[in-house]
Order: sequence, then C-alpha cells, then structure tokens
Amino acid sequence: MSTARFFVLLSIVAVNLIFIPGRARAAQASNARCEALASADFSQIPDAPTQVIETKSVDPGTGTGDSAYCEVSGYVAPSIGFLLRLPPEGWNGKFIELGCGGACGTLRHIAGCDDPLRRGYACIVSDGGHKSNGLEMKWAYNNAQAVIEYFVRAPHVTAVAGKAITQRYYGQAPSKSYFMGCSAGGIQAMWQTQRFPWAFDGIVAGAPCPDLSASWMNLLWGNRALMDRTGKSLLEQDDLETLHQAVVAKCDLNDGVQDGVIGDPRACGFNPEELRCTVDRKARCLTPQQVEAAGKIYRGPITSEGEQIVLPAAQRGSERTWPSWFEGSAANPSRMYNYIGEWFRYYFFQPNPGPAWELNAFDFDRDYKRLGMAEISDWGNNPNLRRFKAAGGKLLSYTGWNDAVDGVLSTAGYYESAEKIMGGRAATQDFFRLFVIPGMNHCGGGEGASTVDWLTYLEAWVEKGRAPDKIIGAHLKADAGAGAVRFPLDTAKIEFSRPVYPYPLTAKYLGRGDPQDASSFGPVAVKSR
Repeated sequence: MSTARFFVLLSIVAVNLIFIPGRARAAQASNARCEALASADFSQIPDAPTQVIETKSVDPGTGTGDSAYCEVSGYVAPSIGFLLRLPPEGWNGKFIELGCGGACGTLRHIAGCDDPLRRGYACIVSDGGHKSNGLEMKWAYNNAQAVIEYFVRAPHVTAVAGKAITQRYYGQAPSKSYFMGCSAGGIQAMWQTQRFPWAFDGIVAGAPCPDLSASWMNLLWGNRALMDRTGKSLLEQDDLETLHQAVVAKCDLNDGVQDGVIGDPRACGFNPEELRCTVDRKARCLTPQQVEAAGKIYRGPITSEGEQIVLPAAQRGSERTWPSWFEGSAANPSRMYNYIGEWFRYYFFQPNPGPAWELNAFDFDRDYKRLGMAEISDWGNNPNLRRFKAAGGKLLSYTGWNDAVDGVLSTAGYYESAEKIMGGRAATQDFFRLFVIPGMNHCGGGEGASTVDWLTYLEAWVEKGRAPDKIIGAHLKADAGAGAVRFPLDTAKIEFSRPVYPYPLTAKYLGRGDPQDASSFGPVAVKSR
C-alpha cells in the first residue's frame, strides 16, 4: 500500500472515531427525549386531556418509511386514539395532521406521514374517536357523541394534543401547522375551517363532500339503477367500456386535444340513447334497459314524479368506476353494498333503524325528507369562511370530475356560494381555491393527471405568499411502482402532465407543443350546457 493511500485511510478512521460517538450520543439523547414523553403529564391540555400510552424510537428503514422517528401513541379523552411521529433530527419546525378516510376507526393512514416525515414534519393521525375496520358504522349506532367526534372534535383535539407533545419534545411550539385530508378527511378539513379557524395556517380538503347524505343517496340510486331484480349488473364491464368509449369519443376534444380525458363533463352533451341497439346496429350498442340504467345514473336521484332530489354525482366519463361503487345485491353483497347499508342503518336515519334495515327499504319519494337530523353533524358546508380568512388561513380544495361519490357538482356549488358570501372571486381566491381535476376518480387515480404535490403548493402559499394560479398534476406510468408517492416526482415515471387552474377555469390545449406536457395548455372558462 502506498504511503499516500495509507494516510487517507488513517484520516477516514480518525474522522469516524470522532463523529460516530457523537452520533451515538445524539441518538441516545433523542431516544431519551422520546422515552420521557411516556411519563409526561398531558392531562391539563385545555379541551384535550391527553394520555400517552407508549413511545418508541424507530430507526431509518425499520418503520413504514425510510425515516427515523419517535412514535407516540395515546388518546385524547374519552376515546380519540392517535399516533404521532416526530423526527429526532432535522425537524423543520412545522406540524401536520392527516385526516382519516371512510368510516375511520383505524390508524393505518399513519403511512401517509412518510412523505411529511422526509420533509422534517411532526406528523399525527387519529382514529376519529372510535374503532372500525373503515367500512362499517356500528360504532355510531344511536351514538350522537361518536358522530361529533368523528368529523368535528377528533381532528381538532388531535391537533391540540399533537402540538403540545411536539412542543414538549422539541422545546418549542411549531411555527406552522397544516391539515390534509380527502373524503372523510376532506369533510374533517372543512369542519376545521368553519369551527376552529385559528388551528391551522393552511388546509388541504380533498373530495370534501359538502352534501354527505346526497352522496349516499347517489350511491344507493346508482345501485338500484345498475342492478336488475336478480342481483345481476345490467351493464357488464364490456358494456361499460362501450359506453365510456362513446362518451370520450364525443367529448374528448373539449379540452382541445384527443387524450382520452374529458376536460369538463358539464360541457359534454352525450346521451346514452346514441348507443341504443337497432336492427342495423347489433354490436357495440346498449339494450333499452341498459340505456335506461345509464341515463338514471347520470341524472341522479329523482322522485317517481321526476323531481330532482339532490344533484347527481356520476358525471360523463366516470363509467369505468361504476362497478366499484354501485354493484352488489342482498344475494351477492359487495363491500360497497354493505358499506352503503351501514350508513343508513347506523347514521342517516334518527333514531338509527339498526341491523334489520335493508337497502331496498329506502323510498326515494319520502325518505330523503328524514335525513335532516344526520345533516346537522355531517354538513361541514357553511360557505361563510370569514373567520378563517381573518385568521390568515389558506384553503386548497380539490376533487375529480370522474368522482362518482364526492358529488363534484355539490363541491363546485359550495365554492360558488363562498364567492357570493365572501365578496366575489378575487376576495375568495385570496385565501380559498378549488381545483377540479379532469379524469380523476375519488381522491386520486383515473385517466387524468391526478398526482399532485399539494403540500408544497400549500407551503408556498402560506409561507411565501405565492397563491397557486395553477397546479401541475401528473399521470404516472403503469409501471411506476406501487406504494406511497415520493415528491418531487421522478420524471421518468410520468406519462403526461397537465395544469389545473382554480375553478371555474379549466385547461385547454394551446394548439402547439407537446400535448403530453403541461406547458402546452392554457386556462379557459367553460360554460356548462
């Protein structure tokens, strides 16, 4: 070995001898801080008496992600369970809470903290105040307090407790606090803006479902329309594909480019009658019964007299998602069929009818009038956001045009009402912007550019004053890999990108440039038919 190489190796060893003990001492100190939280008294937190049950230090790569963290599990009295993860090093001084989805009741969505942890966030989730597999509602059976915990109190007191524990661990309070959620988490997000406008500096509310009972009536209506009396789907996968391709063929170009994605379904005049089978057309067509089923789903719930009960949820372009939401019968129940029933048995009707109630008992001529009591707790839809704006909060909301559950028309209607209450578009978009993503399903997926780094856009707005005049969404390649998305995205995994502009603007191809690239599109206003 040469003398020069010997001295290089000797230097490396010396450096390691200096720094490895230093790192070991730092790790011991952070482990001790984490362990100390288990014996700390958090019972005096105002409005959120808290008990820590367990703490543990997790090394990089041994948890759900690739970051080290101190994990704190506990509950806020009486029954709101939470998990908090704190980066032992590199804390960015900020705090984020992630809302739960479905019926909540679990802490599995802690995996969503992986990306914020990589960025240096303290990240917390809650179970909504009850135990559930996420697709059952028996915990709500004539239990009004549990319902309030679910949407309203749990996300609030979880943040209160999480911030207090974070302050104890780091010795200082978070400088910024954020909330992000979709579906049930989106409803929780909207409740935070309206009831606790001082709690978060910025909020992302995905698929916020401002009319929950309307969404569930649409689900039940879609099931009734799609399934025949024997419990068989009237529109099999091939039929739905025929229908979807016909819709896209007619309306694809309303965004200026033929890309399989409809820019704004409200501007799509497709009528399923166009596919009716005739003597001369016996293939790639729909029977009269199938035409009727598709028309019913597009129209949404009506009475026997033809009166529209609520806005329709399933828009043109959403056909491929219908089996996952609408299929199922008493004889052959799907998970979604059972889930729809759970909400009516244990939530919407007051008092709850309980386990004996069946979906075929719902009467669209009269029973929608019975849901007002449930709407007291599930309607986080007050468009008066003056307190949130006055507190300096920023609200990013999003939904997808292909979301057959959220009720995208209701979400757009909520935003339009906010504009009227808040003094017009400029005054509203000063703090609240809605983005409706073409081709996106419920909370993500679909044919559109649905992968968006919402947290970075929110940070830029809150911390740097850069309001999102557009967001860039990506559609990932089929072979991009499973698991959580990491930002910034690997460009090699992007199939195409699109800009999405604040509602009511939509994107249209400029007629030049690569149609796979977001830079080739610009904003336009689209009028619905």
